[in-house]
Amino acid sequence: MNLNEEEIAATRVQLHELQVEHRDLDLVIEHLTLNPPPDQLLIRRIKKRKLQLKDRIAQLERMLIPDIPA
Repeated sequence: MNLNEEEIAATRVQLHELQVEHRDLDLVIEHLTLNPPPDQLLIRRIKKRKLQLKDRIAQLERMLIPDIPA
């Protein structure tokens, strides 16, 4: 899939936003874990969202890598 320059720029912006959210969730998980009593259900939900973000980040990164013919 070849992206034009505008699509590449939009994808990079989205990628950056997801990476920031992913890092923020790390901080939230750390805070919740260190401040007893931890809300295990909330932590599980955040970890699930973090995993979804990781998958989407990987997908966007693959989109930005140009296809190299074999």
